[in-house]
Amino acid sequence: MRSWSSPAVPDLSDHGTGTPPRVYDSSRRGLAVLGPGLVDSARADDPHAPAGLYVCGITPYDATHMGHAATYVTFDVLHRVLLDGGRPVRYAQNITDVDDPLLERAERDGIDWRDLAAREIALFGDDMAALRVIAPGGYCGVVESMDSIAAGVRQLLDSGAAYEVPADDAQAPGSADVYLDLARCPRFGEVSGWTREQMLEVYADRGGDPDRAGKRDPLDPLLWRAARAGEPSWEAAGLPAGRPGWHIECTCIAVDHLGTAFDVQGGGIDLVFPHHEMSGVQAESLYGAGSFARVYMHQEMVGLDGSKMSKSKGNLVLVSTLRAEGVDPMAIRLVLLDHHYRTPWDWTADALQSAQQRLAAWRAGVETVSADQAQRLLVDVRELLSDDLDTPAALAAVDACMLARDGDGSGARLARETVDALLGVEL
Repeated sequence: MRSWSSPAVPDLSDHGTGTPPRVYDSSRRGLAVLGPGLVDSARADDPHAPAGLYVCGITPYDATHMGHAATYVTFDVLHRVLLDGGRPVRYAQNITDVDDPLLERAERDGIDWRDLAAREIALFGDDMAALRVIAPGGYCGVVESMDSIAAGVRQLLDSGAAYEVPADDAQAPGSADVYLDLARCPRFGEVSGWTREQMLEVYADRGGDPDRAGKRDPLDPLLWRAARAGEPSWEAAGLPAGRPGWHIECTCIAVDHLGTAFDVQGGGIDLVFPHHEMSGVQAESLYGAGSFARVYMHQEMVGLDGSKMSKSKGNLVLVSTLRAEGVDPMAIRLVLLDHHYRTPWDWTADALQSAQQRLAAWRAGVETVSADQAQRLLVDVRELLSDDLDTPAALAAVDACMLARDGDGSGARLARETVDALLGVEL
């Protein structure tokens, strides 16, 4: 699958390089440095080894809302900080282009699910390009990854890590669904740190089927769903005709594109459990301990009027709608950057208006920045972003520089490139 076009990122290496960032790792419940010596990396002595970044993509049944945008902008900043520190980045992202929510929306709207997915994937790409998010080098849908995912499921079955549950309502008599046996996953629960009671409380609402008869454990995740009437399905050697469960797609796509033991698994905070928990233990069942992400990093929720912004609730502020209304995408990006990724917040019209005013002030003020002011700005922004991506403080540092209006303009280019390279804001 083709991703969107990446923006050009200015090279600041003539002015030194940034330091490896510290970010919050959900699995450790604390900060971790994304640099040499991270965990027990085989590349610990190579500060320029590529960083592997995997961020879970969209299920394309509706347009990009601010919760999505906040997630992808956060990891775009991380991408930029790693590049500025001299580390190439291998970035991969999936698209869940066949799943129940997509099929249900397509049926509701009377549209072929493939056409709905194609439309929304294209719109998402347009939104990401407008927000100047660096595109993933590995951008892959479930449909085009079917062979790899099916091979992973077969391997889990062959090893005894997975088991079959008869599917009496399947299209083909005698078919079975396939589940992971969590009893064989000793590290299950380490990513989220949740109790079993906490997991069961949300599992059904987050795509699980705890009440499915025949499962060995209510929390065991679906790996392969045998074909039902009216559902899309694929033929796969050694499996019944069917399609993958949700979590196994990311396990296989991430490893296919980044290899085992990559640096960061990212996404929204609602993916900590079950999605990232399950993705990780499935990888370890396939490839052994330590074979998935070293760090799990999550964007907090964005709300509207006190409620989580979500497609299911319909309380959405859409990037595409604001763009159609003539809002500068850089103002949208500034709203997102003005909130730390680990702090939940609500979108407001006032926040957008403030961001528009800030953007206008920066574009006017950058022409007056002196060389010394620009150099100081670069040092400050690098330092702030390396400290758990403190984007609100970085914006404040840019405010102080741009609004001084007492320079001679000799640092305008460096100031502009600093804001572009590290924050992704084009002035």
